Amino acid sequence: MQNHKIFILLPDGIGLRNFAFTNFHKLGLEKEYDITFWNNTPFELSTLGIKEIKIEKAKAHPITDLLKTAQTHIELSLNIRKSKDKVYDSYRFPLSYRDVKSSFKSTIIKAVILLNNSEKGLKSIREGIAKNERKTKLYFNSFQTLQKEKPAMVFCTNQRIMLAVAPILAAKDLGIPTATFIFSWDNLPKGTKILETDFYFVWSEHMKRELLNYYPHISEEQIKITGTTQFEPHFQENLLVSKEAFFKEHKLDTFKKYICYSGDDITTSPNDPIFLADLAKAILKLNEKGANLAIIFRRCPVDFSNRFDKVLEEYKDIITSINPKWQKMADSWHAILPTKEDIVLQMNTIFHSEFVVNLGSSMVFDFVAFKKPCCFINYDVLTSDFPDWSVKKIYNFIHFRSMPSKDTVFWINSPSEMEKIIEKAQNTDANKIVANAQKWFEKMNQHPPEKASERIWNAIDEICKK
Repeated sequence: MQNHKIFILLPDGIGLRNFAFTNFHKLGLEKEYDITFWNNTPFELSTLGIKEIKIEKAKAHPITDLLKTAQTHIELSLNIRKSKDKVYDSYRFPLSYRDVKSSFKSTIIKAVILLNNSEKGLKSIREGIAKNERKTKLYFNSFQTLQKEKPAMVFCTNQRIMLAVAPILAAKDLGIPTATFIFSWDNLPKGTKILETDFYFVWSEHMKRELLNYYPHISEEQIKITGTTQFEPHFQENLLVSKEAFFKEHKLDTFKKYICYSGDDITTSPNDPIFLADLAKAILKLNEKGANLAIIFRRCPVDFSNRFDKVLEEYKDIITSINPKWQKMADSWHAILPTKEDIVLQMNTIFHSEFVVNLGSSMVFDFVAFKKPCCFINYDVLTSDFPDWSVKKIYNFIHFRSMPSKDTVFWINSPSEMEKIIEKAQNTDANKIVANAQKWFEKMNQHPPEKASERIWNAIDEICKK
C-alpha cells in the first residue's frame, strides 16, 4: 500500500505564501495525502487547521555559512569562465571587513575560494557542508522526527536556506526521497542553491535549462516542470471584491482611475521614493489637462522603513498607501512573514488598478495575469545619495534577457517621458505590450498558471510511486 504521508519543509516564510496560503494544501488533502508542514517559521499553521511539526531552535553548523558564501562566489566565477560574461560579478555581495570578527571570517572565505575555485572544488565544498551539517543537533532531531513519522517524501519550499540542509540530509540518509522548489524566477543565475535533493521542481522549460546549465551534476530526470503556485490566486474570482467595497475600505475616490506604484526593497531600488515622486508630478500635470488619476502605493512587503514618508505627505492628495499585510515577527529579513490576507489584498489592488509602475519586478506577471500592462522605470537619478547604483545593473541581470521583445513593458527612460507613457498605457498601445508580456509569462512559468498545485502534486505522486 502506498505511503501517502508527505512532509512539506518550510525553512522560511516564502513557503507560507506559496504552499500554505494557496490551494496547494487543500488540493493535496483532496488527493488523500496525509500532509504535515515541517515548520521553521514563527507562524502557527495550526490556526489554519493545517497539521504541523515545529522545528525548534534550529541552528546550522557555524562553518556552513562560510562554505555557503564561498560556494556562491566560486559558482559565479565558474559561470563567468564558462559564459565569458561579467554580469555574474553583479550578483556578488562584497565580503565584510567592518570589524575583527567579520575580517577573520572574510579571510577564511577568501582562502576557501582560492583553494576550491573549480568544479572539483565545488564538489568538495558541498561534501564539506554535508559533513558538518550531519554533526548538528538539527540533523539528529530531524533524523529522529523522520524515523518516527516515516513520510513518503520530504518536499522543501526553498532551495537556498541553510537551515533546510540538515533536515534534507536526514531524509536522504533514511532513504526518503527529497525535492526542493526553486522559488523565484531570478534565483538560479545568482548561485543561491545550497540544497542537494533527489528532485527539483521548476517553473518552466526555461528554468529547467538554466538548472542544467548552472548545475551540470543534475540530470534531466531529476527535474519536474510544474510552474509556481504564487500566481494561482489571481485566477480565483471568488477572492475579488467590488470596486465600491475596495474603494470604501481604502478611502479611494470612486471618480478616479488609480495607477499602482509597486515598491522594491532598498537594495534593489534605493531611489524608489524619487521615482514615486516623479510619477506623482506627472499625474498632477495630466490632471491639469483634464485627466482624473491617482496612485495606489504598494510598498515592498519587507520594507518597513520611513523612506517614503516625505513623498507620501507631500503628495497625499493623489497617493494612497495600501500597505501589504505582512507580519514582522522579529528584525531579521527571514522573520517578516506573509499572510493569507495579503494574497487577497494584492490581487484586489491589481484588479482595481489600471496598470503598474515599478523597477524591474515580477509584478509584470501579476498584472499580465489580469491583462494589464507594466511600466518599468529605466533612468538614473543624478542627484541621488546612491551614486554607485544604476538601473543598468538591474536590467542587465540574466532573467531580463528572457524578454521576448523590448515591447514587453513600457519603458520610462526619463521623468519627462512619464506623462506620455501613462497615456499610452491607458489606450490601445497597451494591447501589444500585454500580448508580449503574456508570451514572457508563458515562457517563464508553465501554463495554465492556475494548475501549478495540481502539477506539483502529480509530480509528488509520480515520485512516491517509484
